[in-house]
Amino acid sequence: MSALKAVLAEMCLPFSPGDVVGIKLHWGERGNKNYLPPVYAKEIANWLKIKKLKPFVFDNTVLYSGGRRDGRQSLITAGQHNYCEEYLDCPVCIGDGLDGKDVADLPAGYKHFEKVQVGKIIYQADGFFIFSHFKGHMGTGFGAAIKNISMGFASRAQKQRMHADAKPFLNKKKCILCGECVKVCPTGAATMTGREYPVYDLYKCLGCAQCIAMCPETALKIIWDTNAEVFQEKLVETAAAVWNVINQKTVLVTALLNIVADCDCLTGNHPVISEDRGFIGAYHPVTADQEAITVVGEEIIERAHPNIPWKRQFTYAREIGFYFFNEKKNNN
Repeated sequence: MSALKAVLAEMCLPFSPGDVVGIKLHWGERGNKNYLPPVYAKEIANWLKIKKLKPFVFDNTVLYSGGRRDGRQSLITAGQHNYCEEYLDCPVCIGDGLDGKDVADLPAGYKHFEKVQVGKIIYQADGFFIFSHFKGHMGTGFGAAIKNISMGFASRAQKQRMHADAKPFLNKKKCILCGECVKVCPTGAATMTGREYPVYDLYKCLGCAQCIAMCPETALKIIWDTNAEVFQEKLVETAAAVWNVINQKTVLVTALLNIVADCDCLTGNHPVISEDRGFIGAYHPVTADQEAITVVGEEIIERAHPNIPWKRQFTYAREIGFYFFNEKKNNN
C-alpha cells in the first residue's frame, strides 16, 4: 500500500473540489482468482475524498456469459469480490446501465470506426481515474490502460465490433469433448450432438473468443478473418475516441501486481508470468502502457502470448495521433 500512496502523492489532478470522479476498474469475473483486491480501490477512493472530490467505482457490461453480462449480475459479482459500497465507502455502478442500453455514440473518424459506442457514464462524471491491472491477454498480448479505456468504456455492441474478426478453430487432436465451449457461448453458436466434436456456426458467432479462452485443453485457436493486427487497431481506435472526450479530466494508475498470463475476465487461477513491480502513475494511456512494458519486459509478454502483434497498439497509436509524452510516476 505504501507504493500506491507514494504514486498518488505525486499525481497532479485536473479536478476541482466537489467534482464527481469515476474510478474505472475491473472487479474480476465470477470465479477469477487474479483480479486486484479491492483494498487498492478503497485507498484511491479515500484519497480522492481527502481532495474534496466525490468518487464512485464503475465498469460496463460484457459480451460473454458469466457473472458480468448484465448489470445486475455484474454488481452481484462485484459485491462477492468486495467491490461494494459498504467496503469501498463510495457508490458502485454500471457505466452502460443495468441493461447495457445507456449508451452514447462518439465521433472517431478512423480507418475502422467512423464512430464508437460507449456507456453514457462518459458524460455523467466530471472526471475519471483509470485504475488498470497489467496482465497478459490472449488477443492483445497484454491488457492495461489502453484496454481498460477501450473495452472498459465500450458498449456491448462496440465490444462486438472490436471482436468480430476473431472466430474459433478446433484442433480435434486436442479436444476431449468436454463441452465447455458450448456452455460458455452466449449466442448458441457452439453446439454438440452426443459424443461428437463440437461445431461452430460462424454466422452466429460474436467473436468474443470466450470459448477459445475457456477451453481446458487449448484445443481452440483464433481464426482472424482479416489479420490479428486489425484487433489491435480497433482497440486503439476505440480508446482514442474515448480519450478525445476525457483527456482533459483524467489521470491513470496501473498496478503491476499479480501479473498473470490471462485477463481478469476469465475464471480460474492463471499462471504468474512476472514478479510484482509496484504501480505506475501517468497522464496518457499509451505512455502508461509503454512504461509498464518497459518495467515488466517485452520478453515476458512474448513468452506468454507468442505471435500476437501487440506492438501494433503503439505504432498505430502514433499513426492516428493518439500519443503524448509526459513523465510517468512509478514506485515499487
